[in-house]
Amino acid sequence: MLSLLKFQNVLEQLQSQWQQKTYLLAVSGGVDSMVLADLFQVSRLKFQIAHINYHLRNEDSNFDQQLVSDFCERHRIPFHLYDVSAKDKKPENSIQNWARELRYQFFRKIQKEQNLEYLVTAHHLNDQLETFIINLSKASGIKGLSGIPANENQIIRPLLNFSKDEIYEFAKENKIGFREDVSNQKTDYLRNKVRHKVVPELENINENFLRNFSKSIEILNQTKDVLNDLVNEKINGFQRNIETGQTILVKEKFSKESDLIRFEILKRFGFNDEKEMQKIFTAQTGSSFLNSEFQLVINRNELILNQNLDLGSLKFEAEEMALEIVENEILIPQHIKDEILEFGNCHWKIDQNKIELPLKLRKKQEGDVFFPIGMIGKKKISKFFKDEKISILAKQKIWLLCDANNQIIGVLPFRQDGRFNSDDSESLEVKI
Repeated sequence: MLSLLKFQNVLEQLQSQWQQKTYLLAVSGGVDSMVLADLFQVSRLKFQIAHINYHLRNEDSNFDQQLVSDFCERHRIPFHLYDVSAKDKKPENSIQNWARELRYQFFRKIQKEQNLEYLVTAHHLNDQLETFIINLSKASGIKGLSGIPANENQIIRPLLNFSKDEIYEFAKENKIGFREDVSNQKTDYLRNKVRHKVVPELENINENFLRNFSKSIEILNQTKDVLNDLVNEKINGFQRNIETGQTILVKEKFSKESDLIRFEILKRFGFNDEKEMQKIFTAQTGSSFLNSEFQLVINRNELILNQNLDLGSLKFEAEEMALEIVENEILIPQHIKDEILEFGNCHWKIDQNKIELPLKLRKKQEGDVFFPIGMIGKKKISKFFKDEKISILAKQKIWLLCDANNQIIGVLPFRQDGRFNSDDSESLEVKI
């Protein structure tokens, strides 16, 4: 059962010197996050609370906000609110993805402003099971089947080992106030379908299913760690050309590895698609494969990866990333700025009334078009790259700035889309 001592033991496992760290708690007002806030309060930790009012449930959303703000006022905890307004236009579909991007942008902004080390969420064991089932239905690899990480990217989830029932029981015993989100009872979304239709059937089959699942997840995570160590060992055995920054794989030797090892190794270099992996091993000399970080070239019995990298700590950029806005400036990550400065700099002003937040950076997709400022009409991004004489490798470093509706605002740092240009003093700005 969940107890203060067990909770503190989990924190000790997740983070050494946990009592000296600073935290931002994401608190919705539901039982999970209110119990989390109470545990942090009783443990006398240094933390602040962030809440988002999406106004998706009319007056109920305001009652949620009031509950959380009252808790913070009662215990003198700094409270941060994001009040979603008309400027945060909701998409007609993908409400969940929109809401998730919005809140994590807000959380990271508060963390940065308040200098808080860790974001803490109230994900629990039932969330873990639902995520596992969803990932299983998507033919996920071992990373997906390992579930929600307890400690990753400065986000910790100390309730992952505790069930929803245990959390309810703790709230009852300690008289912790919370609010139920009635929309969670609907089955409009995949997660809710899994929660209300699939999980109950599994628990009917075996009343200990949830606890046995917890042990299985622990074993899967240990297996993932062993596999990661093995893949690192294999990668460290590759031939490297320090002068050119190339990594060279002997095709014949590499082909003898198991499908699992080959897939995991190529995945480290950004090649995630199984069909593409099969093409790599049947391609002729001179064939080339690209992703956002690497160019893989087939050269007789070699697979040559062109990129400077630290094989001891492989980190690759996502195909898409959300952006924060602070004081009307769109914050482009510094490592991306450093990379694209070789192509030049830019200072764009963007009309807020013609775009929908949140903004994001993404890589080029097939069929992308925009309206380059200073030109008449639209132009394919691929044609723009060709006219600008941008090399294959250079294309991998170029990002498109887009809004929530996937409108291309500009090609960084080359050209802004003229439709969104503005001279207004209240314009959003991009500075590179």
